Amino acid sequence: MRRRAREAVLRSLYRHEYLPPSPDDLQDEPLLPEEKAFAQTLLSGVHDHRDVIDPLIDRRARGWGLDRLPLVDRNILRLALYELLFTDTPPEVVIDEAVELAKAYGTEHAPAVVNGILDRVWKEGDAQRAVG
Repeated sequence: MRRRAREAVLRSLYRHEYLPPSPDDLQDEPLLPEEKAFAQTLLSGVHDHRDVIDPLIDRRARGWGLDRLPLVDRNILRLALYELLFTDTPPEVVIDEAVELAKAYGTEHAPAVVNGILDRVWKEGDAQRAVG
């Protein structure tokens, strides 16, 4: 159930790279009501906390930086970091789901990049410092 919601949020975040956010972003997504509610929480959370999330990506994307990451990979990281930092979803689940999204939608190297950045944020305690 939650994977479909995450995929819908990823599509919406990708659209936001080109178009302004809209309150109807998830309107046309074929989601069950509970999936849509979860997706809306994630989407709002990513938007509300980009000032925390984007600098973390920028610091952890060794040799790249936020602006050089491919759009899909960048948005997978935004989604996963929001969930890692600001929800009670277990970190292992967040990382696994993000890697699966990266395999399905990201670039060739996305699964390794996503896994590496999320693992460093989690293990080095950035998650606790960012919200604490």
